[in-house]
Amino acid sequence: MGRNTRKRRMPLAAKAVAGTAALALGGGGLVWANFYASAGESNQAQNRTKSNAAQQIATIDCPDVGQQLSDVPDPARGEVDGELASMDQQITEAYQRLVTTRQAQAGDARYVQNTILGPLKDRRKVLIDRIKLEISRAGGQAPGNLDELASCSGRPADQPQPTDGQNDGGQDNGQGGDGQNDGGQNDGGQDNGQNDGGQDQGEGQAPTDNGNGAAGPFAEDFININDVQPNSRNLPNGLAANGRSGSKGSFTTKCGVNENKLYNSDNIIVAPGVANGAHHMHDYVGNQSNSSLSSDDDLVVAETSCQNQGDKSSYFWPVLRVQDGTQEFDAADQGGGAEGNVGKILQAKEAQLRFVGNKRSKVVAMPKLMRIITGDAKAFTNGLANANTSYSCTGFEDRQSTDKYVLCPEGSQLVRTSNFQSCWDGQNADSANHRTHVAFVQADGSCANGFKAIPQLQVRLVYDVPTPTIENGQVKNPYAVDSFPEQLHKPITDHNDFINVMDENLMNKVVKCINKGKKCT
Repeated sequence: MGRNTRKRRMPLAAKAVAGTAALALGGGGLVWANFYASAGESNQAQNRTKSNAAQQIATIDCPDVGQQLSDVPDPARGEVDGELASMDQQITEAYQRLVTTRQAQAGDARYVQNTILGPLKDRRKVLIDRIKLEISRAGGQAPGNLDELASCSGRPADQPQPTDGQNDGGQDNGQGGDGQNDGGQNDGGQDNGQNDGGQDQGEGQAPTDNGNGAAGPFAEDFININDVQPNSRNLPNGLAANGRSGSKGSFTTKCGVNENKLYNSDNIIVAPGVANGAHHMHDYVGNQSNSSLSSDDDLVVAETSCQNQGDKSSYFWPVLRVQDGTQEFDAADQGGGAEGNVGKILQAKEAQLRFVGNKRSKVVAMPKLMRIITGDAKAFTNGLANANTSYSCTGFEDRQSTDKYVLCPEGSQLVRTSNFQSCWDGQNADSANHRTHVAFVQADGSCANGFKAIPQLQVRLVYDVPTPTIENGQVKNPYAVDSFPEQLHKPITDHNDFINVMDENLMNKVVKCINKGKKCT
């Protein structure tokens, strides 16, 4: 029997969100109300609100309940995933209330707590109680601290610091460890205190609405590639390299750049069976049957865009858009414009999917239907512990930026890189929080805690992106990754997803090529 046999589920808060979004859409396709002032305010009130911009909260920050659930019995996982998806819908609804009630907030210091955060806590507590009951009924025991995760807070739009966030289930979160560039370059990193390529952000100035109701990105989210420091990366853990001595080979699979224009806002890994489980649009290459309704059996028999028909794996990532006013096919849809993901979807010019080896040992085959997520779609509120995807420019790939988008010089293309976890617990193809069955290598390149080295997937995407302009602290026509609404299109929320659906012969070839030091396709 396949993994997902349930009917497509609409989370609890979806209808409320859809109804509110419809009111906000209007004829122009713009969704969220202005960040700092509603359209009905007088100029004097707008100026007062702008002057107090630093005192207003920008988004909703909720503890990530799913990441605390490292041990959920298999019979309960489907229902638990559904409750977690409903929590995401609740946050979306609360965020929309936040950005559409700025005038009321300006006149009442307790408005956000009493009208938004308090009711949100109550609704989250109901779902947490359901999760605990579902785990108990399946013979498991929920973590004792779940009730403490019901409360959410408001936060300004500053970047989280490298010390924010928790380790995912005790793993070595050495994102840099699996993060080397092709050709042996080290991960670069930006100075966390840099401004947007030398442009000053006007203090207290309301950001430009780029068609998403000022949900980001902002000028402060960009950095000139020349201001990114080479050979370092702003992440919590040290660097290490894979594929240098233990198993030096590689295998490249060619699956195109989503010429078939396969998009959806589902997430089959985190929210199987749930419509719009990701709240943002994905590009898909490889497997052509990836939706929330797809079972394992569906994935195995699906068509594939890969040249090697033995590779039916699903490779998917959030789309990249230019917020230039383009009305895309999803301009009025959940996951698209109705949740602040607006503008022209960019198709990558190149999508390199490469598997490499381990610095210290041979690699073993991945289990079929293994799921791996790298990066964190909620890193803006969760912190940097699991942030991993980085941005660079062709000709500058020794400089990698994770918490800022980069501005490339003329003639240079944008590069978006995700290097996956490459240590496996040897037993599980997935885990309840979708992280603890895999880990990054340690600083010396080895796998800890008895984990086994597996082929490391490296995804390198290259785009032609018009360079945004930044004037007087405002960014015009920015590019941005699709995100959950409350994550404000921050670059640190970029992530990448993989489901291994290679047939046995092809997986054995991949392992053999890597372990024998060959370069295969």
